[in-house]
Amino acid sequence: MPRSLRIEPADATLGATVTGVRLAALTPAEWGCIEDAFHAHAVLIFPGQHLSGEDQAALARRFGELSIEGQLFTNETADGSVRPPDDPVMLLLRGSEGWHTDSSFQHVSAKVSMLSARKVVSHGGETGWADMRAAYDALDAETRDRIAGLAAYHSLFHSQARVGQGGASMVNGLAELRGDARNAEDPAPVGEGSSGYAPGALDDRDPPLRPLLKVHPVTGRPALFVGRHAYGIPGLAEEASEQLLDELIDFACRPPRVLEHRWEVGDLAIWDNRCVLHRARPWDFSEPRMMFHTRVGGDPATETAL
Repeated sequence: MPRSLRIEPADATLGATVTGVRLAALTPAEWGCIEDAFHAHAVLIFPGQHLSGEDQAALARRFGELSIEGQLFTNETADGSVRPPDDPVMLLLRGSEGWHTDSSFQHVSAKVSMLSARKVVSHGGETGWADMRAAYDALDAETRDRIAGLAAYHSLFHSQARVGQGGASMVNGLAELRGDARNAEDPAPVGEGSSGYAPGALDDRDPPLRPLLKVHPVTGRPALFVGRHAYGIPGLAEEASEQLLDELIDFACRPPRVLEHRWEVGDLAIWDNRCVLHRARPWDFSEPRMMFHTRVGGDPATETAL
């Protein structure tokens, strides 16, 4: 390991803080250490990096092809005003307070997500992650047997409906978020589609079906694959399906399997969507908050739905 680079594991089953490195100017040795740490810890926090959108996208490309090159998640409009609580964008942000994995509602789910802080709030607004590898390891034999072979559909329409947002409002909110990719310093465009999602991702007539158990393609570790987008387990009644999925999330997302990060401007987090759930924590929506997001698409060989 390069002498200056430090990787400090979190007091949880996942996560590590990485210091002593400039992500905008990585050496091959530093990148090798970071990639290994990513697979070991699943979530990496890099304090005070202050990456430009271009540098963040370049870092993300080391992991694979981008599905979203740059997207601002913010309650602030282009003119500096704050959106009202019932704004379609705000309902999307509120939905993100539920545990989820990015793009599971697309037929090829996401591999890696990156988030950096541009504006932070005085209280709240943390990001939390939950370790689905350790969650599966902790399941009793009866539950493992129960979920073996089960799958669930994934839909953004479903998950946003649970927080009171209809489909038209959701699509409008996503379009507005795409407009928020504006930034005088680095106007990084969003990826495929008008909302940053692949064509068909916002068509709820053909939701992807995904097993509740996923084996990581690199580490080989089994992990639960659930989250707020999941619903409708084939073979179970609607109520039984919802109860099982809620019970799995509730069990999985408990200490020591959870990590939260209190943001400072310039911080960057990277996480593995193949084995981690994440969520935003509530904050006072009258305060502006701005996070810059980049997403790496999954490998179709391993992340394509059934």
